[in-house]
This record gives sequence, structure tokens and C-alpha cells, in this order.
Amino acid sequence: MKIRFGSMLAVMAIVAAACSGPGATPTGAPPSQAASEAPSAAASTGPAALSGELTIWHSYGSGGGETGALNTVLETVKAANPDLKVTVVEQPFSDIFTKWQTDVLAGEESPDMFIAPNDNLYSQSAAGALLDITSQLSGKLDGFSATAVAGSQVGGKFYMVPESLKAVALWYDKTAVPTAPATTTDLMSGVQGGTIKLGLHQDPYFQFGWAGAFGGQLMDDTGKCIADQGGWADAYKYAADLKAAGATFYTDGNAMKQDFQTGKINAMVDGPWLTADLKTALGDKLAVAPMPAGPSGGNGNPMTGTDGWYINPNSANTELAVQFALLMVGTANEQVFTDSAGHVPAAPGVTISDPIVQGFADQAANGLARPQNAELNNYWGNFGNALNEVLDNGGDPTAQIATACSTMNSANGK
Repeated sequence: MKIRFGSMLAVMAIVAAACSGPGATPTGAPPSQAASEAPSAAASTGPAALSGELTIWHSYGSGGGETGALNTVLETVKAANPDLKVTVVEQPFSDIFTKWQTDVLAGEESPDMFIAPNDNLYSQSAAGALLDITSQLSGKLDGFSATAVAGSQVGGKFYMVPESLKAVALWYDKTAVPTAPATTTDLMSGVQGGTIKLGLHQDPYFQFGWAGAFGGQLMDDTGKCIADQGGWADAYKYAADLKAAGATFYTDGNAMKQDFQTGKINAMVDGPWLTADLKTALGDKLAVAPMPAGPSGGNGNPMTGTDGWYINPNSANTELAVQFALLMVGTANEQVFTDSAGHVPAAPGVTISDPIVQGFADQAANGLARPQNAELNNYWGNFGNALNEVLDNGGDPTAQIATACSTMNSANGK
């Protein structure tokens, strides 16, 4: 979830009621989503009645599919239960983590909660900006995706109620690209031949998955960078070769999205948060596939992040906030986000019927669960600089990866 913008304030009166009954494993769900146990009543139906006031933040973007799904769910709850007042505030994605941490650490009691990916879960929990909700979630996440449950914790403690999984994959226009490239060789051939007009983010988050395709690993179990031991330099060289062959690298994600919608490019690596807008633009022409496998058969393994609800430790309404979050991720409500916004559900019992959503579910299952450690903080700048040197200035990939890895380890005391 990298591109969010706009700001709005909406106030809605809603009360929580029974939302749905227990359900089965999502249709066609990847192994990481399989429900090992029947979902608990609390997770599936939510509390029987809630009352009070909450202020929540999100960064879904005005008018997008995610905002529409959120509004639909809130209207449904409002129609059933009139005693819970929820003030909904949209924040730009670029600001939401910093603003939250600044406000919470200053002692602010509002907002009570926000929904966002686990990009800053480790750092914000370490800073004391998130409420430890381990005891409140005991027995409440039975049957939820194991990846999402793990992605909601730091050191075995829960700091988030999981809502969905997100990983980037290959979007393409199947009228222009009838068969998705299965391998990096296939992709390169298509770009060289002009049949695949490829767009890519020049960004270390979006580029992460290519290293796995070439057999690379960023860190070992101790958090030490080992990217210089293989795979990463090959991935950065591959990026440079794609650019030389005609692929376009973007530093403006909205520009790439617009070029895909208008047909200037016919394939790109991006996330499921674009689903609603891209369906509107391309309709039945739209398709998604996993990132191509590398020359030795390694899968592209983008980071699989978990979106979820975080609670303000200063809030006077922490119990209410947790109950509301569990209601919002209940089966029936999560079905709306899956159907309308393309979310890969964390909750059990949600049916995935759309091949687009299933494609992202498959990619999320094959991705690398986003590491929740301090060492990852020193990946972004160092490897982003290395990528820019390779793509913009013709830097040697091996030397650039060696420098990035060494600097990362130095910063981490490794």
C-alpha cells in the first residue's frame, strides 16, 4: 500500500450487531489461508452490542474501492445498531504512521484506532505507540490466516487485529499479453520483442521480490544482511537489463497506473489496492499473475504484508476499539472488502470467487512474510540508493549490493 492521498472527515453513527456465522475455508485459498480450526464466535459474529464513541483513521484514498467497501460495511452496521458513534478520518498514507506516532507519544487520546499495513509494526510497538492487545485476542483469531496472525505480532505479542494480506504481483492486459510470462526469461523476451510494454516501480519495496527469483536472501535468522552472498546482484542486473530492453521505471506510482489504464504499458508489478480502479478502466481485459520465476526456478517473493487495526494505548476506549476491530474483520464484513476492494482476507469463511483476488492470494502465499525486526529499517535507504545507482548511473550491481549490505550491517551493529 504505497500510494494514498486526499483527506476527508466523515461522521457515522453505528452500532455493532451479529455480523455472520462461522464459515468454511475460502474457496481456492492458498495453504497459508487454510483454517486449521473452526472460527470462534467472537471472530465471526463480533460482539452482540456495542455503545460509545470511537475515532478511526484510514488511508484508503477518496473514492477508491477500499473507501467504498469501508463505507458499505459501516452503513450496514449503522442500519442494524444506532448506539455506537464512529468518527472516520482519512489521512494521506505518506503521513499516517508519522502522525499517529507523534500524536500518541505526545499523550493524545484520539484517534482510538487506525487501519494500515504492518510496515511500521515493529518500530511503533518498540516506541510504545501501539497497545499490546494479546490478552484481548485470546481465542478470537481461530482459523485466521497463519501468515496474517504472525504478521500481527512482535516477539509473540499482538499489536494488531489482522484484516487482510497484501503482496505485489504482475498485472497485465490479457488482450495485449495473452499468456503471462512464467519466467524471467519469458518476460525479458517479451520486453525485447515489444509485445510486453512493462512498467516497474523504481523502489526497494516493489523490487524486493526479484531477488527471490534469483535465489537471493536479504537477511539470515540473526538479522544480518547476506544479500551480497548471491541473487541480489543478479536481480539488480536484471532490472538494468529490462530497462535497456525497453521497460519503463517509474518514481511516480500514479503515473505508472495511468499509463497502464490508458494502454501505454500493458504489464506492471503493483498491488491489489489498485483492483477497483483497474477493473473500472480495463474490465475483462484485466488479469494478474505471480511474479515470474527465476532461471533456477526460484519464485518471485515480494514481501507479504498484513493490514490490520491498531489501538491507541492512551485511548479511554481500548476494549471498545478491540471489539469494533473484531467486528470489522468478521466474515460477512470481510466478504465485502474481498468482493469490492480486492482484499485477500485474513478471516476464515470468506469466499474468493474473483480470479484477480485469487491471483493475489496465491502471490501472498508465495511471498516472504514482512520481517518484524529492527534490522529491516536499514534496508530501505541503502538498497534504494543501490537501485538508483544501478538504474540511473550504470553502477555495477555486485559492487552496489556489497556496499548496501555492508552499510546495512554496520548500521545494525552486525
